[in-house]
Amino acid sequence: MNISEYKIRPSKHFVLTWMRKWDYDIYSLRNIIENAYKIDKVGRNKYESYTKTKGKSRKLIFIKYEEYKEIFIITGAEGK
Repeated sequence: MNISEYKIRPSKHFVLTWMRKWDYDIYSLRNIIENAYKIDKVGRNKYESYTKTKGKSRKLIFIKYEEYKEIFIITGAEGK
């Protein structure tokens, strides 16, 4: 998935919880989506991306809007 031309916009919930906990910024979110080891399409525009960081897996749930060239990150999750 080539997301270099997409604007990344995280939700308020994601910013206040996961971005703060993981100490991420917009550039690191872009890097995580580009380097994800697995991206699943779970709806018409909804995706889940999986990555490993510091021995833990992390999941981002986002919506990709083609017409606006925007990726809206809904939430995240963390596993072992």
